[in-house]
Formats: sequence, structure tokens, C-alpha cells
Amino acid sequence: MSEPPDHPPISVTVHAATLLYDGVPLFDGLDVSLEGGRWTCLLGPSGVGKTSLLKLIAGLVPPLAETRIDCGDGRPLSGRAAYMAQQDLLLPWLTALGNVTLGSRLRGGRRDRPEAERRGRALLDQVGLGNRAGYRPSELSGGQRQRTALARTLMEGRPVVLMDEPFSALDAITRHRLQELAATLLADRTVLLVTHDPFEALRLGHRIHVMSGHPAGLDEALVPAGRPPRAPGDPTVQRAHAELLIRLAAAEEAA
Repeated sequence: MSEPPDHPPISVTVHAATLLYDGVPLFDGLDVSLEGGRWTCLLGPSGVGKTSLLKLIAGLVPPLAETRIDCGDGRPLSGRAAYMAQQDLLLPWLTALGNVTLGSRLRGGRRDRPEAERRGRALLDQVGLGNRAGYRPSELSGGQRQRTALARTLMEGRPVVLMDEPFSALDAITRHRLQELAATLLADRTVLLVTHDPFEALRLGHRIHVMSGHPAGLDEALVPAGRPPRAPGDPTVQRAHAELLIRLAAAEEAA
């Protein structure tokens, strides 16, 4: 198992999220709740604002003044969320280990480098890349690069993890394996996953929302039975998949 985050699981609540794109509101007064230590999955049509909401929570885009983000422990979210994008964003001149430990080494300085490398190697072992620590990104497959990116995310030790379609560019088998790995290694984190894949949401999510409309809103959460990662052939997943497809079709009509 991965090392636990620096703090216990925390809930995150976004109040009245408002964001404009070219003067037009993507969402206006949107409320979002993320349960502590659980995966919340977000689906919806392209361009509806899913990634923009993720970036707003991550602090990568500035919201309007009325937007407020509260954490269940009363502390600010700033500095306590890790962001994992669809692209691995590895620096090509660094090794896998160098990419995983870069943030920790920059913050900690030279004296903390041995401990950072110890943790980095342990995380690479956990994602199955212990024998690839010295490889550069060009020497790794797409799945190996995404596993390195997952190790880098875990290295940050943040209690909140924001993921933007991190497995969508991978082949089906690699994606399936990384879904299981992420569910195991991020089991104690509060996760918001943006995805276009209903089965991925149903495998990993404790709560699933569909985002739709202009300005965009969220439907009532779909709560799949069982514990992630769920088997794709599970009858409860199959039934929930049918309902989720109906919701997505309605969202496309509203786009």
C-alpha cells in the first residue's frame, strides 16, 4: 500500500462556482460536494465545463468572487490538492525517478534528496516500475509513463487528488490495469475524476454525476453498489451502465 496522505481524508464543498468563458457563463452558482476518502466521477458532453471545474478547484483558473471552496476540516484547500492530467507531462530530460521526486526535491532542498529518492523508488515499485527508475520518458511505453505520473501524484502526499481523463489515451488492457492500481493506491484520498468513459466511472466511483446544460449543472448523484474497483461484468455495473447511458444521452440533447 502507498504511504498515507499527510492528513486524514477530508470532504470538499464548492459553493456557487461561477466561471465565464468569453463572457458567457460555463456554470453559474454551481454547488459540488466531494465526500472525504471517496471517488467522485464527473461525466458529460465535451465543452460543458468539466475540465474547467476541475481546474477551478485546483486553483488553476480564477473563479468569480462569489465562488467559495470549503474543506471539512476548516482549513483551506490551497496546497493540499494534487492534479493529474490526461497527458503524463513528464520532463523528457529527467529519469522516471527524477520526474517522480522533482517537486519534493525542489521544495526540500539537497539535504532531503535521499529521503525523496527512497520514497520515489518505493512508489515506482508499487506501480510496477522499480526496474525502470533510471529510464527517461522516451524509453517508456504510454502505460509506463502514466504509471510514472501516478507515482508522482502519490509522491505529493496530498489528501485531495484531481484527475482529468488520466487513462483515456491508453489501450483497453492497460487502462483496465491502471484503473485497478489507482483505486488501490488512492483508496484513502478524496478524488474527483473527470472521464468520458461510463464504465471507468462505474468501476471507480462512489458517486457519479453527469454535467449538462448552459450554464452547466449536475444531476443527482448515481451511487453504484459495491466497492471499487468493480468488475466490468458485475450485473450491478451493467444495470447502472444502462441508467448512466440514459443520463448521458439526455445531457447530449441539452448540449
